[in-house]
Amino acid sequence: MTPVILLDRLAEFVEEVTKNIVLQVRVDRNSKENKERPPHVYKMQLPKKDDGIQKVPYILLQVLTGKDDKKEREPEESTCQVRIIVATYSEDGGVGAYDVLNVITRIRSELKKTGVLAKQFVLTDPLEYIIYPENKDPYYIGEMMTNWSMPTIKQEVEEIWLQ
Repeated sequence: MTPVILLDRLAEFVEEVTKNIVLQVRVDRNSKENKERPPHVYKMQLPKKDDGIQKVPYILLQVLTGKDDKKEREPEESTCQVRIIVATYSEDGGVGAYDVLNVITRIRSELKKTGVLAKQFVLTDPLEYIIYPENKDPYYIGEMMTNWSMPTIKQEVEEIWLQ
């Protein structure tokens, strides 16, 4: 459950730190929908295409890998890698790529300032990001790879042995 909790807390955090970033939305010319809004935040996968939601701009959080490891004479550690994908829309290529960079920079700076998420997940180095140079107009994508140290899971049998 720990990676699930990490993803839930990270989604809450990302929604909070990006709620004031207003980005362009592709709408039909005759539509009365808003043409700008903060990015939606999704976990693991995007919703189905037929759900009627304009997905872009969005932030997609995906747990990629997890590892439980115990080195000799060291405490057990549990780590998890989460990819943060940012997608934006803009008819102006310079603005679209800049918007991706802006969102990634905001998330990155707030994560670095915080360091610990929900009092249990510690952001560890490296923190890497990329804005893809070959984006397909009018959509722009970038991603950030984050690494987390998580609480370890103890075997219940361990308590019996210690008695």
